[in-house]
Amino acid sequence: MNVDVRPIAPDDWPAVTAIFNHYVRTSPAAYPDEPVGEAFFRDRHQAAPDYPFLVALDGARIVGFGSLRSIHPAATLRRAAQLGYFLAPDCTGQGIGSALLGALIEAGRRMGVDAFLAHISSLNDGSIRFHLRHGFTECGRFRRVGLKHGRDFDMVWMQLTV
Repeated sequence: MNVDVRPIAPDDWPAVTAIFNHYVRTSPAAYPDEPVGEAFFRDRHQAAPDYPFLVALDGARIVGFGSLRSIHPAATLRRAAQLGYFLAPDCTGQGIGSALLGALIEAGRRMGVDAFLAHISSLNDGSIRFHLRHGFTECGRFRRVGLKHGRDFDMVWMQLTV
């Protein structure tokens, strides 16, 4: 699949929300237990416009999205950022996640970020394997902090320092 990655545009919010809500309804990958509206992402992005919010496209179709955001407002922690991304369910395993991750790391490095953090449901084995393959290591774990679809889960924190 030939994928282009670009910054989010105003017309992209419905597609981003639809991708995310697929995982809200069907998996432990997204934490909410009820679908979210477009404002869920749009407002977060507008609150931190200096941080990238990217979409991956196959032609005109949005097939994934990802973003960086601050882990803390203190200037002493600006070298670290939290990242997150989701792919259309029929587009996993095709290099799109790697392309988004690479673009987010590149954008973060331009901002002075050299520590990238991701938190992942312990029930999301695929995401944990993805991050391990890309050089992340587990740096922390909050045990049994979540419950979704009747299953307890840990929040696994992973870090890549570049």
